[in-house]
Amino acid sequence: MNRLIQFLFLILGITALVACNDDVTYADQVKRERSAINAYIADSAVSVISEDEFRNNNYTTDVSKNEFVLFQSSGLYLQIIRKGTGSHIATGETARVLCRFTERNLLTDSIQLSNTISPYYYRWVETMTVTNNSGTFSGSFDNNSSLMSMFYGSTTIPSGWLAVLPYINFARYADENSEIAKVRIIVPHDLGQTYAMQNVYPCLYDITFERGR
Repeated sequence: MNRLIQFLFLILGITALVACNDDVTYADQVKRERSAINAYIADSAVSVISEDEFRNNNYTTDVSKNEFVLFQSSGLYLQIIRKGTGSHIATGETARVLCRFTERNLLTDSIQLSNTISPYYYRWVETMTVTNNSGTFSGSFDNNSSLMSMFYGSTTIPSGWLAVLPYINFARYADENSEIAKVRIIVPHDLGQTYAMQNVYPCLYDITFERGR
């Protein structure tokens, strides 16, 4: 029942967006999206740093200052909350990655999907297979264990998720010295899941990444 209710709320929210979108142009939708992102940045006292600053800081962000790096070419904002122990996914390597996430629609300021908050969905560990192609990542969700795939009808991993993978490490939680990587990202519609792309809205994600077996 909880699953059905959440799914219905998601559909109602998307339907409302579609209804509104009938009266506006794509340019208007992009402006609205930009306004929603700017409002979050202002309301959350985000400190935006440049890619040069990010690189000079050894590809880290200062969480105590609520820093996010802005990637100018894509419009993605990234905060590395925990870089993680373990290692990078090497060039040419294919790895299984387990994720827990919360997705918030910044246009409506509402949580759309999460496997960390809902007790029902907690048993669904987001699983994906990714490959490092000389620094560029590709991959797909496991259709049998993916909320993203189930709700949005696609096994394609959003580009916004893949874009953060070069900057974190991947480990399995083994003991108190293990640290699972965690990021917060602001993802514009063109880097997002299928509904965000179709209806032009940005999402805020909190995601942990753990190396699978």
